[in-house]
Amino acid sequence: MKRYFIDTTATVIFFTIIAATTELLIAGLEPRQVLMTRLMTIPAMIITGRPYGLWRDWFFAKTKPKRAVAKVLSDVLAFISFQVPVYVATLLIAGATASEIGAAVSASIVFMVLLSRPFGIYLEIVRKWAGTAVR
Repeated sequence: MKRYFIDTTATVIFFTIIAATTELLIAGLEPRQVLMTRLMTIPAMIITGRPYGLWRDWFFAKTKPKRAVAKVLSDVLAFISFQVPVYVATLLIAGATASEIGAAVSASIVFMVLLSRPFGIYLEIVRKWAGTAVR
């Protein structure tokens, strides 16, 4: 239960800060809109936070990256292979068309690549601090 709490909390904090900053400063949403958007996405992060942590652990155990570049690549591949299906399912539930899904996923992959390693490092730091690091 502690690992579920740590992975989920780390996910919610990291992605709420990143997404809120992006929505406010880049997309130009009003603070009220940012708050509403973040409140709506937190349940999805609560559902997927720990499962992603487990997926990432499994992926790293299988790939055993040693060098920095291998760790970056492993984080990118683990993140994309987990998050793209989750994002597609979310878009389908929201009623997006196939072309809308294609456009949204294509655009989001850029952010996934950029954020996957920083999030992986952050998750490792939080886990070490909380005593739940994978050994």
